[in-house]
Amino acid sequence: MIDWQKIDTVLLDMDGTLLDLHFDNYFWLTHLPLRYAEIKGVSEADATALLMHHIRQHEGTLQWYCLDHWSALLELDIPQLKRELLHKIQLRPHVEQFLRALRAHGKKAILITNAHPKGLELKLSVTEIDRWLDLVISSHEYLHPKESEKFWQMLQAQEHFDPETTLFIDDTPRVLASAENFGIAHLVHICAPDSQREPARSHRYIDINHFDEIMPH
Repeated sequence: MIDWQKIDTVLLDMDGTLLDLHFDNYFWLTHLPLRYAEIKGVSEADATALLMHHIRQHEGTLQWYCLDHWSALLELDIPQLKRELLHKIQLRPHVEQFLRALRAHGKKAILITNAHPKGLELKLSVTEIDRWLDLVISSHEYLHPKESEKFWQMLQAQEHFDPETTLFIDDTPRVLASAENFGIAHLVHICAPDSQREPARSHRYIDINHFDEIMPH
């Protein structure tokens, strides 16, 4: 599926790729509506409706990923509420083995995430995945999400990677499409980002459930 002889750089998403997306889905769809209802004294149904409205309104934008934006909008300390669920921050299967294999084979491994720096810091403190990575980049540093071509232009200006020898792995097809439009030659889609949900194939990119399917040898 992957000719590792042709790969020099591996770009990796975080949530749903290296980490189980169950944490994020549970936080935004279950925990936050419940806690908002408790704190604001409204019904859970009203809290859920409000949150879904704002989520749909901003989906795919940098604001959508910005914890400061959500904290201001909802008048809540979103990072603190996330800390209530630390036990749900988990590595996906075979992640450590995969990252160790990349290092053993001399591949440059870069984490590129739309996660806000405060959320990124929280997850790195729990998982310590950065010990196996060459670099960690939040799209908030560039002021453009991975859905934007400007993100890829700024990333290449900083890292000087060759798109022809670069592999990008993500669980979101619209983000993979952005990378494809930029010219990234090797694209892998994670079909099972949330351990509590059924897998969903992209039918466009290399679809895998777990990293053992593309482990370098």
